[in-house]
Amino acid sequence: MSENQTIEPTNEEPQAATEHRIPQPDAITNKDLMKSWFGWWWANEVPHTFDRMLAPSFAFGLIPTLQKLYKDKDELAKSFQRHLLFFNTQATWGGGTLTGVTISLEEARAKALANGEEPISEDMINNTKVGLMGPLAGIGDSIDSGTIQYIFIAMFLPFAKQGNFLGALLPFLCFAIATFTYGYYFTKMGYSLGRSAAKEIMTGGRMQGIIDGLGILGLYMMGILAGQYITIRSFLKFSISGKGFNVNTILNQILPGALPLLAVMLVYWYFQRQGLKITRALLYLTGALIVLSIFYII
Repeated sequence: MSENQTIEPTNEEPQAATEHRIPQPDAITNKDLMKSWFGWWWANEVPHTFDRMLAPSFAFGLIPTLQKLYKDKDELAKSFQRHLLFFNTQATWGGGTLTGVTISLEEARAKALANGEEPISEDMINNTKVGLMGPLAGIGDSIDSGTIQYIFIAMFLPFAKQGNFLGALLPFLCFAIATFTYGYYFTKMGYSLGRSAAKEIMTGGRMQGIIDGLGILGLYMMGILAGQYITIRSFLKFSISGKGFNVNTILNQILPGALPLLAVMLVYWYFQRQGLKITRALLYLTGALIVLSIFYII
């Protein structure tokens, strides 16, 4: 190279300097999990739509954690959009577990993007939600709506019977506190276990024991309600050798509350044979009671 030859500047920069680097995500804490769980729990039914169902509520709950995971605006916008797709599940068992599972998957994706590795696909995150929302909703509906709330109603029904307003208020408050508490537990479990959290709920020995125990307790409480608050008496009387007998008294001596128990068992048998057709069962029961009362049987 001659002395008079000059080196022309070039606009080329090292490739590493021009690459678009995605910042590392912040660590997810229990406080972040609580924020996401509370957001979903609080807004669960507020923005309910026919096309997206509960997706807006789920996305709203994830906002605090997604903002910590994705510092890149484009990736953050994509995360908001994918969680606005159709989503519908039960609030605590389904929503709590899937909140934790989704945060776990999003965190893995955010770390992979920041490290330049192959990330978890968006389809896998969405398919995980869609695949688990149905089975978890079935468990949650049967436990929360079919057992837990009736346990609290049975506990405070005597207050309502006495005209105390706490009989209407306390079941609602206790149910809200209980579901919020174990829903947050499911959120933490979902985050720590990832996709295997659903397997733990549906097939895990500890969770299965809790579900079975709640079912037995629910049946026990419903039996107490049936015995205390269902009143059916028979007016049939007869006499033998000049001595009068009352059918209702005889039945109560043999088995106290026999007629209410018989009514409950007949309704249960009907549901077992015909399915949970509540309106039809009420109509049949009302008709049967009217006919029996006309003939002074009950």
